[in-house]
Amino acid sequence: MFKAAEHFLLVPHDGSFSLKKADTDPGKKAPDENACGRRLAECVAEIAELQQVLYAHDRYALLLVFQAMDAAGKDGTMRAVLSGVNPAGCQVTSFKTPSAEELDHDFLWRTTRHLPERGRIGVFNRSYYEEVLAVRVHPEFLTAQRLPNGAGKKEFWQERYESIRAHEQHLARSGTAILKFFLNVSKDEQRRRFLSRLDEPDKHWKFSEKDVAERAYWDEYQQAYEEALNQTSRPWAPWYAIPADNKDYMRLAVAEIVRDTLKSLKLEYPQPDAEALTRFEKMRASLGGQKKR
Repeated sequence: MFKAAEHFLLVPHDGSFSLKKADTDPGKKAPDENACGRRLAECVAEIAELQQVLYAHDRYALLLVFQAMDAAGKDGTMRAVLSGVNPAGCQVTSFKTPSAEELDHDFLWRTTRHLPERGRIGVFNRSYYEEVLAVRVHPEFLTAQRLPNGAGKKEFWQERYESIRAHEQHLARSGTAILKFFLNVSKDEQRRRFLSRLDEPDKHWKFSEKDVAERAYWDEYQQAYEEALNQTSRPWAPWYAIPADNKDYMRLAVAEIVRDTLKSLKLEYPQPDAEALTRFEKMRASLGGQKKR
């Protein structure tokens, strides 16, 4: 059976990723819309069950990082994949333009405050990667950060990648499983989605003139993404380049990765010790119950 997770691109850890060679569409081998929807529903149900065990197990956290060009489908994918998860066990944080307070701290500070605690799933809609993506394309943004001399030079970006790698490895060592998704939409598909936001009244609220203006920097963003993914895809914090022109396939692929990662953690409900079981029997007796045979 075709498995979406076998056809997305796991970004290699040796720096050989080429964005020009990465698919934006899965092609004819992808399941049709009905098959994707059916299998997505199955994945969502499994993720919901696994999240409950994750919460009870209380040894790991799961961090999902979503990065993409505008209109790639981040919001819809997060909503579709996590629709069955108990809200108490999941937190979504969207990162916009940094505030004055955030600019007074290092670039990892504002995201670190929103990391998921053990037992929960945390979702970053954009993240600290904006500091080597949007800021890389628009280095003038660094002025507001009031950094020491040398900011913006080649060594500066290498140092930021180094900080990100160290940060993610520390999180992984501390029990946070990290999955990073680059939703790879084509420039033509982005144009069509922007036009639909102009043509359909119920999508007008999504339209942003700033997003359209950023299309002028498409090539610069592609270069920034390629380098960022090559510099920071590691076994403990892998990047996945997901073809995003087909939304049904994209959502299924992400769901399969999340489900399979949770399964790999070997989660289980905590088992009470003998002393606790003895107390349980006393409580059962006090409640007038009998032990099931």
